[in-house]
Amino acid sequence: MSVTTTNKEELIAKIETSLDDIRPYLEADGGNIRIVDVTEDHILKLEFQGNCVSCPMSSMTFKAGVEEAIKRHVPEIKSIEVTNLS
Repeated sequence: MSVTTTNKEELIAKIETSLDDIRPYLEADGGNIRIVDVTEDHILKLEFQGNCVSCPMSSMTFKAGVEEAIKRHVPEIKSIEVTNLS
């Protein structure tokens, strides 16, 4: 199943809404997260920004916060990758 432009826009809107739930916590520590891409096979690519890039807790934040929020609100997403998570 390919992602049409409309489907991709709808998915991105749903993802943004789910990220808005956790953004205040990221922003409180000087960080944020942005959507890089949603592939045709429903793989979401994200990028940490600000303090989240160098924070040693970023992988825990990703698993416990970001991934959980997205999977709960956007079950169409099959997997999530953070492009700059070390």
